[in-house]
Amino acid sequence: MERAIGELAARQHSVLARTQLVDLGLGTGAIDWRLRTGRLRPLRRGVYLVGPSATRDTHLAAAVLSCGVGAVLSHRSAACLWDLLPYPAESAIEVTVAGRDPGTRPGVRIHRIAALESDEVRTCRGIPITTPARTLLDLSGEVSPRELERAVAEATRRRLTTPSRLRALAARYPRRRGTPALRRMAISDARPALTRSQAEERFLALVRSAELPSPDVNVTVHGLEVDFLWRQQRLVVEIDGYAFHSDRQAFERDRRRDAELAAHGYRVIRVTWRQLVDEAAVVLARVAQAPAGGGRKPLLHGASPPRRLQAAPPAACGRVVDPLG
Repeated sequence: MERAIGELAARQHSVLARTQLVDLGLGTGAIDWRLRTGRLRPLRRGVYLVGPSATRDTHLAAAVLSCGVGAVLSHRSAACLWDLLPYPAESAIEVTVAGRDPGTRPGVRIHRIAALESDEVRTCRGIPITTPARTLLDLSGEVSPRELERAVAEATRRRLTTPSRLRALAARYPRRRGTPALRRMAISDARPALTRSQAEERFLALVRSAELPSPDVNVTVHGLEVDFLWRQQRLVVEIDGYAFHSDRQAFERDRRRDAELAAHGYRVIRVTWRQLVDEAAVVLARVAQAPAGGGRKPLLHGASPPRRLQAAPPAACGRVVDPLG
C-alpha cells in the first residue's frame, strides 16, 4: 500500500486526492491515521501532500485534483505551464471543469463549460491541461491583442501548435468572445512577433504606431539571429540594451555580426534604449528613410511618411551615437 501511494504521488507532484486513496483501498480510518501521523498533510480540501515540501507544480496539480475527475488546468495558468506567458506575481489558479459544478475552491478560478473535446486536453509535466491551441483560444477573450500575439508567436515558434490548428479550433467555436481575434491572427500573412525584452517590445510598438511595414522579429539570417528584419528591403535593426553590450568583447562581436550581414547585402541599424525613450521620432525616421541593403529602396519609398515621422527633425537620419563611446 505504501509503495502504491508513493508511486501515484510521484506521478502527481507529491499530491493525492482523497478519492484516489479510497480507490487504492484505504478506508476513512486509515486515511485519518496517516493524517495524524504526518504521512499525509492537507494541502487543499480533499487533497493531501506526500512528502516534505511543495513546489509551484505541486500547487497547480493540487488545484486541479481538488476540482474532481476531468478537471484540467486552463487559461493563463495553462499558458504559464506551457511557457507561453510568464507567471504572474500573484493570481488564482485557473481550472476548467466540463459538465458539472465543482463548487468553489479558495485560490482557484473555475471555468465551467458544457463539454471539452478529447483532442483539446493533454498532460504537461504530469498535470492535466488544455492543449496549447485550446489554451490560446481561452486566452483570446481575456488578454490584450499584443499579449495574445506573443503567446501565439511562442507556441508556433516551438511548434506546440500551428496556424491550421488554430483556424480549426476557431471554426469549432465561432461564437466564443475571443474567436475573432484568434482567427485574425491565424489567417494573417504577417508572422506573430515574439520579442525578448522591454526594449524590443517598445521598438515594435513604435513601428506599429507609425504604420510602417511589419518586420519579422527575432529571426535567423545566414546563421545569425537578428532582432528585426525587413526582408524585402534587406534591412536589419538591432536593439542594443546596455546590459548585453557593456563590454569591449560584446562591442567587437556586434561589429563582426554587422560586417557579416553587410557582406550578404543587408544594411544594419543599431538603436539604443536611450534613443527609444528620448528620441523616438528620430529612431522612426532613421529606420523609415535609411537606404536599404543591396541597393533596394527604403521602407517609405514613394509613400507619404506617417504623421509621426513628419515631425522628426532633419538630423534624424544622422549617425547613431554609440553608448560605449
